[in-house]
Amino acid sequence: MRDGPWGFIFLVAYVGAAVYFVSASDGSFWGVIFGLLQAIVWPAYAVFHLLQVIHA
Repeated sequence: MRDGPWGFIFLVAYVGAAVYFVSASDGSFWGVIFGLLQAIVWPAYAVFHLLQVIHA
């Protein structure tokens, strides 16, 4: 039960990312599927771009 709040935070983050990526897609079936997959791995995008900014 101690990890419950973190699960809720991750759920809210996923839903927010899914809304963002699906709304940015072209609306086709595969565009929506790709948006949902991007929502799963968006933290990797953030870390990648952060490392590019700091030139690590």
